[in-house]
Amino acid sequence: MFSPKRFKGKKACVLGMGKSGISCARLLKRQGFQVLISDSRVIPVPTGLEGIETETGGHSDAVYKCDFIIKSPGIMPNNPVLKKLKKLKKPIFSELETACAFIPKNCKIFAITGTNGKTTTTVMLSEIMKAHCLNEKKNRKVYTVGNIGKPFSSVADSIEPGSIIVTEVSSYQLEDSTCFKPFVSALLNITPDHEEHHGSLKKYIAAKGKIFAYQKASGSFITNGADPVCVKFMKRAKCKVFSFSSTPHHSVRVDAFFDGDEMIFANGCHIKPPKLLLGIHNIENAMAASLMAFAAKVKQKDVQDGFNTFNCLEHRIELFCEYKGIKCYNDSKATNIDSTVTALKALQSENKIWIILGGRGKGAPYKPLIPFLNKFCKHAVLIGEDSANIKQQLSGRFPATEKGDLKNAVDYIFSKAQKGDIMLLSPACASFDQFKDFEHRGKVFKQIVKDYIKKH
Repeated sequence: MFSPKRFKGKKACVLGMGKSGISCARLLKRQGFQVLISDSRVIPVPTGLEGIETETGGHSDAVYKCDFIIKSPGIMPNNPVLKKLKKLKKPIFSELETACAFIPKNCKIFAITGTNGKTTTTVMLSEIMKAHCLNEKKNRKVYTVGNIGKPFSSVADSIEPGSIIVTEVSSYQLEDSTCFKPFVSALLNITPDHEEHHGSLKKYIAAKGKIFAYQKASGSFITNGADPVCVKFMKRAKCKVFSFSSTPHHSVRVDAFFDGDEMIFANGCHIKPPKLLLGIHNIENAMAASLMAFAAKVKQKDVQDGFNTFNCLEHRIELFCEYKGIKCYNDSKATNIDSTVTALKALQSENKIWIILGGRGKGAPYKPLIPFLNKFCKHAVLIGEDSANIKQQLSGRFPATEKGDLKNAVDYIFSKAQKGDIMLLSPACASFDQFKDFEHRGKVFKQIVKDYIKKH
């Protein structure tokens, strides 16, 4: 566990100059530590690091002379620099736990992880907690931080006492956790993902399990009663456990289910999910957010008020325009196979979808997509560096055309699609071959579609 008192006057090295690494370096500098931030990439040094020692293009021996290390989430666990630091017995901490060391002790942390649905659930819970503070006339702030885009460490030392912190947590952040103890945690689901980072599905699952591993008996763990991996975790938790399922379940005690219209809770509450959400997976996300709120004794009205103010999120099965009867959906956040299957199920449009697949593959097979493509799609249009691999796996089982990039894909679909069809970007791949991230990919896609419509 990182202790500011223990390392007072010592020098920190932050490995990685990504968003969270930069935020953590600044936090430590504000708190009086000497700081070196080091990155292996040949990149320009970002602004705002005045007073912080910086190095790019490789890690020098200066790294090994520092007293403790903060590992940025994106750094691979088998990184040779990390291995050497461990041999030298240098204390290594995560950005997540470093941030937690600087918040007031009476704050309550609500932490959310899972393969899919983290951001949606995080935003829903934030809206619920804001409604709770407003309705109860409590002068408390709600901070929404973490993997959602605002690093925890960027605000940790400015958080007011008594605040509520809702944080989205990735497996990358959790793998380095040694003492993370949220007041309420949630594990939404587990499907294969990020094996290229963790080294195996087993290690990925183990990282996710750290969301509740250090919670005390007074804490609460919310999870998916229909997910076999989550069910196993339920039996290991030392805190209070609450589960949800999209349908009534018999093998596991379920505290929330969906009757087709309302979410029904074991505490007697009946709540309607947000109106704009598509798909049963989002009903499950809403149940998870509700159970997290109920674990903190939030009232039914607060939950419903929070849902009533919630809007659908960009890049997540986002209907952004319609042209000549062709609906255009941006689901750029679908960076794995399961997310794409979820989108196809949510749209429920049999044999009407022109799906754009491809990007940087994660090593998972694409063949599990085939039955869903055959049920819901007309054609697959392939882009990015894994397009040839996707085409080979779909060959003879579903029609697919390689188009290289998004512009060519959009032009092709508009030239072939008919009124009533759907254009769906749901790539099942990471974006880093052609884009900065999935947000960049989604924004480029939407702009290409809008430019096409203007010209035609």
